[in-house]
Amino acid sequence: MRWGFALFLGAAAALATLPDLVGLDAHSPFAQVIAFRPLMVAALGVLVVVGLLITLAARRFWPVPVVLALVALVGAAMVLPRTAAGPAPTGGTPLKVLALNVYEGNADTQSLAALVAAENPDVVSIPEAGGRYESEIAPLLEPLGYRTASSVDRWDRDVTGNTVAWSDRLGDVRTRIGKDVRFDYIEITGGGLGNLRFVAFHSVAPVPRSVGQWRSDLETVAKWCSGTSPAIVAGDFNASLDHSVFRNAIQGCGDAGSQTGNGLAGTWPTWAPSWLGPQIDHIVYNGGIAAESFGTRLVPGTDHRAIVATLRLP
Repeated sequence: MRWGFALFLGAAAALATLPDLVGLDAHSPFAQVIAFRPLMVAALGVLVVVGLLITLAARRFWPVPVVLALVALVGAAMVLPRTAAGPAPTGGTPLKVLALNVYEGNADTQSLAALVAAENPDVVSIPEAGGRYESEIAPLLEPLGYRTASSVDRWDRDVTGNTVAWSDRLGDVRTRIGKDVRFDYIEITGGGLGNLRFVAFHSVAPVPRSVGQWRSDLETVAKWCSGTSPAIVAGDFNASLDHSVFRNAIQGCGDAGSQTGNGLAGTWPTWAPSWLGPQIDHIVYNGGIAAESFGTRLVPGTDHRAIVATLRLP
């Protein structure tokens, strides 16, 4: 009975913490729960300590902390590498990227413009910003030397659109709207980017009724990560590196947060401390690009933190 109880608890812990190892995280409710794996691993660590203390008084209890410790160790092995920075890139051309989900076009435009002025990024990805929000942010960014474009017009809801802003330093770039995902993305290339494609991207959230569309949206990212042309995709993926669907989609790409040792810096929701929330906003890239820095910033009016990364282009 001791082992039966321990194995029951261990199976429950593994089901909640490690569903991606058997592909269950592609379905509800695991698609929602797995995003909080770092917290669950920490909670398991606390339970292991409590179990060991109980074992001091009741030695027969020892199978429980042992089984829970095994699950916690596997989970930690999948989470902790994101806190270790990779080799710092040397040489190459710097390209600064900023991304912010503006929550249905509610983020304060003055604050976003101030952030752009302070960070001076080369390109900006603005999910949940349609033509209406773009028409409001563009006059604030133009004096700073930026041009903008949106994937939907001002009569569509902001939540359905993506807006991109680029510095005049990049010259004349070409824009293309992609309609093979739920929320039309917008891609820029040419000018100072050369053959590099920069994509402002937003996936649907994996709520129960939209998990299938969420998987389809993320699978679209694979065409950039596995392509022969260099690409940077930035925005709200509504997925963390704990999701096997996301990991499979970005095979061939690096992730700026993880590469710089900041892979556990939460980007949503803003009412929670950064260490509590999952990192569902990302900047991913292929083609020999590497991340030099990554950080988060707060902007009033949205439930997402902005992410800022300096990349090095080979």
